[in-house]
Amino acid sequence: MSKIIKLTTVAAIVAFLSGCTGSVSNKAKNCDYDYLLHPAISISKVIGGCGPVDK
Repeated sequence: MSKIIKLTTVAAIVAFLSGCTGSVSNKAKNCDYDYLLHPAISISKVIGGCGPVDK
């Protein structure tokens, strides 16, 4: 029973994370970054790796 609970928990976490990932690129399409849960909390966005995305 314990293995079933662990397997279900892992499957739920993977399904949640795969549904919340994505990629954002700037309008010039010369730089993009991936995010895990939300684009605003991406490490690349925080350090300004691509500069402003809206330009």
